Amino acid sequence: MATIVQSDAPAPSEADPSGTLVKRHRLSTRLWHWINVFALATLFMSGLGIFNAHPRLYWGHYGANFDHAWLVLERFPGWLTLPGHYNLAMSRHWHFFAAPFFAFGLLVYMIWSLINGHFRRDLAFRKGELAPGHIAQDIADHARLRFPTGAEALRYNVLQKGAYNKTLFLLLPVLILTGMTMSPGMNAAFPWLVEIFGGRQSARSIHFIAAWAVVAFFIVHIAMVLLAGPFNELRSMLSGWYRVPGKPTAREERP
Repeated sequence: MATIVQSDAPAPSEADPSGTLVKRHRLSTRLWHWINVFALATLFMSGLGIFNAHPRLYWGHYGANFDHAWLVLERFPGWLTLPGHYNLAMSRHWHFFAAPFFAFGLLVYMIWSLINGHFRRDLAFRKGELAPGHIAQDIADHARLRFPTGAEALRYNVLQKGAYNKTLFLLLPVLILTGMTMSPGMNAAFPWLVEIFGGRQSARSIHFIAAWAVVAFFIVHIAMVLLAGPFNELRSMLSGWYRVPGKPTAREERP
């Protein structure tokens, strides 16, 4: 939730009378966001390069050419993979290079978000938000492209909270844990991971599904950014400043 902070010093670009610039995103959130853009793009594209070595998915502990596969695909095109052509060794190098940025970045972000109250303040569901009528209204507003204005634009709605919580606390940890399960070296250190996911091939299948679920989240996220105003949204994630309608007589900041 945002609080109003009166200030004699104008916020950046506050000369534009069409609205007020407010501080929307902390530096920690912005850094993690852009590190994730780099890490997840690299992991996804190199992961498709690795997948191209055997574009079939199985359930259980084992899977090879003559085993029953629940999904069989053609190889993904080179423009969608790293390094841009079929090279399993290079795809693995890219994957293992980006993995620590993603895993440790998520860990640091979660710890810091607990400390500064980001989870409690911005992602926890408030009383009444999970009521069927409230959810239905949010869905209807999104379908009609009715986006919040003023101070409401600084708060996540129930659909955003649901999407972010599912991604942060389910999809991203599952990606990390299934990735560890597929690594023989990690199996030696954490042998219980294989049993949790029902076998290395099951972990590979779940890893693939979770990766595409994150891509689906990314596509919806970009679509919402474009519909809500890409310049304003991009500025808020680069500088932290976001413009809301209203006379620029005060500056709003997240506590």
